[in-house]
Amino acid sequence: MNPEFRRRLLAGDKLYGTMVTLPSPEVVEVLCALGFDWLFVETEHAPLLPDAVQDIVRSARDVPCIVRLSRGDEISIKRALDAGAAGIMVPQVNSAAHARLVVSYAKYAPMGSRGIGLNRASRYGLDFADYLAHANDGTTVVVQAEHVDAVENIEEICAVEGVDAVLVGPYDLSASMNRTGRLDDPEVQAAIAHVRDTCLAHGMRLGFFGVTPDLVLPRAAEGYNLLCCSTDITLFATGARQLLAALDGAEDSP
Repeated sequence: MNPEFRRRLLAGDKLYGTMVTLPSPEVVEVLCALGFDWLFVETEHAPLLPDAVQDIVRSARDVPCIVRLSRGDEISIKRALDAGAAGIMVPQVNSAAHARLVVSYAKYAPMGSRGIGLNRASRYGLDFADYLAHANDGTTVVVQAEHVDAVENIEEICAVEGVDAVLVGPYDLSASMNRTGRLDDPEVQAAIAHVRDTCLAHGMRLGFFGVTPDLVLPRAAEGYNLLCCSTDITLFATGARQLLAALDGAEDSP
């Protein structure tokens, strides 16, 4: 949990992060030292198992980690939060009923049904009572709107107590509309705008991932505030490409 991160998110602060896909504590330490507000820990499309997630969260120390799960089942949510993550992100949340289930798994009673255990989040029981008292308020819940059904049900999803932010997934959304990868298609853009406008009207915070600042910064201007740019491996590849180009250019110089 991280009450301060959740407070800043709900207050509308712009929070800039990047995605972690590699099981490398050293990479995480470097990213945290650079000053990112949060880290997007990717388990949906990256082979990060629970032990790697815990190592990443531990290496991040005070920098909040939001773990995107491969699915929003009870065990996956419990493991990420027990590892000490600031919150979870669940893909393909297409209805209010699904959103309520996600919140239930992420929150302790009476708000939810999260199981209780001695884990890293409570310092293995050393801070057990304090953790139980503050976990619900300090745990961030993000759901993804990345299907046409989520677009149609976004108003009801926004009304679910305990959902803190909706992160738009434009690529999967375009695929669900039979316009795979055509993000500039007017109907895809209209669907994204509908999610944005509905969320803003209901005071729901908005998230967005983009590979480059040119994709992310316009969303920040539109009211999105949970913002993720690039990935660890993309940053590595970009830096290596620039280095190689500079070396090759130096060789070619007279």
